[in-house]
Amino acid sequence: MAATIKEIAIRAKVSIATVSRAFNDGKIKPETKKKILEIAGELNYNPNLLARNFVKKQSNVIGLILPDITDEFFSELIRGVDETTFKYGYYTMVISSHKNRSLVESVSQLNSSGLVGGIILLVPHFSDELKNMLDSNKIPFVIISGESNIGNYNVVSIDNYHAAYTLTKYLIKKKGYTRIAHISGPLDNFDAVIRKKGFLDACRDLKIKIKNEWLLEGDFSRKSGEQNFKNIWKLTDKPEVIFASNDMMAIGCITIADERGIRIPAEIAVVGVDDVFVSGIIKPGLTTMKVFIDKVGRTASKILIESMQGKKKKKQKIKIRTELIERLSC
Repeated sequence: MAATIKEIAIRAKVSIATVSRAFNDGKIKPETKKKILEIAGELNYNPNLLARNFVKKQSNVIGLILPDITDEFFSELIRGVDETTFKYGYYTMVISSHKNRSLVESVSQLNSSGLVGGIILLVPHFSDELKNMLDSNKIPFVIISGESNIGNYNVVSIDNYHAAYTLTKYLIKKKGYTRIAHISGPLDNFDAVIRKKGFLDACRDLKIKIKNEWLLEGDFSRKSGEQNFKNIWKLTDKPEVIFASNDMMAIGCITIADERGIRIPAEIAVVGVDDVFVSGIIKPGLTTMKVFIDKVGRTASKILIESMQGKKKKKQKIKIRTELIERLSC
């Protein structure tokens, strides 16, 4: 049987009216609200959102639009968003935009549904169609993107340039590599383009020449990492290390190397970006730039909630820095 608001009031030793105020952003002590929400979570209490939104004429549901909801990278983002929205008495609805539903279609459907009061959307690239849609959007939104300079919007981004430049400099200055291959993500993707630029700029600044055959393009999937490793291993003039633009492609490289008995890092080294969970348990452990993707989600959620509550008017551009994680793959 589902928990009721009365049960929560009894457990929290407060009135039903106080519990109601906690769920409806009424005046209440922060510590009391926190206690009520924690008890509600323990009891798996879910208020009738549609009924409450109808009464208040304002939704406290946040729509989170992602290109994929199966990748470990995105599960961390969802966790960061959901933990924050719940803390503030909001709820998260996750929508996947994919080959059968574009990002523009997803935003349009959420806008017309009347279910959500705000939207967080991950934008891998920015089209004129999406810009026109957002410019006419009637509810608050926050963009998560690899590129922060995409209009007068609230944008939270990973500092991709710093990540790629720092990792490349580490490979050259600390590890002594001079022959470096780079597997980029798809070059219509902001993250991929900026990470490649950071890599190339670091090589240029440190006087390292990169052969064209060492520059490959993947799609951020493990499979594309596997295929590109095979392509690299066919080369007569092989690099000493592969800088894959994300961990899944780097893991694909390590997988094929292991299948073929190629020793990492003795015969070729591999590094990535993200620090997904498996990067720390694969053998050898993957050297990578840790992306605090849960922090990206928390930051975007806080900005959106403030916007929904009318607290912030100046648009924010926030970059989340990364951190070098040294393991045994290079």
